Amino acid sequence: MVARGLEGVVAGTTRLSSIIDGTLAYAGIEIDELAAQASYEEVVYLLYQGELPTRAQLAALEEALASARPLPDGILRLLAAAPRAVPMDLLRTAVSALAWYEEDPNTVARAAAEAKGLRLVAQVPTIVATIGRLRRGLAPVVPPLGERRTARAFLWTLHDREPTDLEVEAMDRILVLHADHEFNASTFAARVVAATLADMHAAVTAAIAALKGPLHGGANAAVMQMLEEIETLERVEPYIREKLARKERIMGFGHRVYKGEDPRAKWLRDLSRRLGEQRGDLRWYELSVAIADVMQREKGLFPNVDFYAASVYHYLGIEKELMTPVFAASRIAGWTAHVLEQQADNRLIRPRAEYVGPTNRRYVPLDQRG
Repeated sequence: MVARGLEGVVAGTTRLSSIIDGTLAYAGIEIDELAAQASYEEVVYLLYQGELPTRAQLAALEEALASARPLPDGILRLLAAAPRAVPMDLLRTAVSALAWYEEDPNTVARAAAEAKGLRLVAQVPTIVATIGRLRRGLAPVVPPLGERRTARAFLWTLHDREPTDLEVEAMDRILVLHADHEFNASTFAARVVAATLADMHAAVTAAIAALKGPLHGGANAAVMQMLEEIETLERVEPYIREKLARKERIMGFGHRVYKGEDPRAKWLRDLSRRLGEQRGDLRWYELSVAIADVMQREKGLFPNVDFYAASVYHYLGIEKELMTPVFAASRIAGWTAHVLEQQADNRLIRPRAEYVGPTNRRYVPLDQRG
């Protein structure tokens, strides 16, 4: 029996994250506990090592990430010289090009691969922030030296200013909530490439390519586009009803795995409200809540992680074209950890296909084909 889209198929084992009875956990710790208490750097350590770090281990990781954040000059020149391309295309190319600066780019030995993975965890947020600045005609900003928090360093590098405490809290929570999510499309793509014993940068480049699609990471930008089209609360119900009548997909709702509300959504909904209050502009939060109410009433569907992420990103000054790259800046932790896990106990991922085309055909010589 063929499972279209591999739905319901268990394709491998992992110790990194799980979704059991609608509950997401990283290495056995539920996402609600991590979102409430853990920093992103603690989550990175947890995904890489399987345990929460001690104070000394966390400090060492924070220092390593801080020192690795600045980009090679060649990458900055590459980004600056690129045409006004799609940010995800720029990110994909820049990550691939970072392999040029590795002493041994093709090695898959654990220690070297882990070091490369952590450098990507540090550098991908800097790439994304740099793309954001170049798109606005602004000069790149070097990440603040000695800043241990990825969230604060990213926002500072993007906006060239000290972010507020709430902005840092929101960004840190986004990074935690998006860090990993079992065998999603981009993570599975990374593992397929890693299973061939390709290098870390090759596997992550494949993951970024998969994340670009609107049915995966691109959904958050589509949600923001919808919010901008609706614009006012009075237009919410007629807009959604018209879309549903035309059988068009409402982005940000439903999930292949979750039957109820995505456990990450409530955290982002709260952040959207708080950021809106701080900025004195609750419109995007209120529009989002109104859309969610209509969708639950009309279709029985709940928001997924992308839905409220859109307004949170917007309140953080992240343009919609940059939203999916920001997703990647978080998921890089999970992708690189999955590459390490795949190659630690590797078997080439090579499924079979059920052939449904014609059979028993014969070759017809060219001069007999008319």
